[in-house]
Amino acid sequence: MTQARVVPHERLPVPVAGDEKTMLSAFLDRYRETLIWKLDGVSTAEASQRLVPSATTLLGVVKHLAYVERSWFQLRFAGENVTFPWTKEEDDKDVDFRIDPGDTIESITTLYQQEIARSRAIVGLASLDNLASNMENPRSLRWIMVHMIEETARHAGHADILRELTDGAIGQ
Repeated sequence: MTQARVVPHERLPVPVAGDEKTMLSAFLDRYRETLIWKLDGVSTAEASQRLVPSATTLLGVVKHLAYVERSWFQLRFAGENVTFPWTKEEDDKDVDFRIDPGDTIESITTLYQQEIARSRAIVGLASLDNLASNMENPRSLRWIMVHMIEETARHAGHADILRELTDGAIGQ
């Protein structure tokens, strides 16, 4: 059996005490950063490989999370008029994971970082008790933050496995 290659990386620190919004933001940022790190050192072709039966790829996970950020923070919470590069009529339930011919690590990373920046700006202006403005059953920003930590952390775990399957690299 081949020895796994450890990729050194200093994860973003999270505070051990502080107000709730700071703590939630720090944990979400840690997982966001982990996803971007998982793309470091692989090619677009490697990051686009289907290594499991589902449509999940390393690059697709990051693309999916960019659109999840847009959906929860901009569309649902802030009620902004945003678009997505697919139609509601598309049958593909994994459309936001799909790697299009023009997608690269750089383009998807940039997309994700832009969505994160917009999410941070929205969170910075709101209270955790504020309710989403564009939902039939509105959730609080607190609920959305916790959900986004859960969603991002779950996909960071997927990315760990996909990266190890890609080139044997491991790391937290």
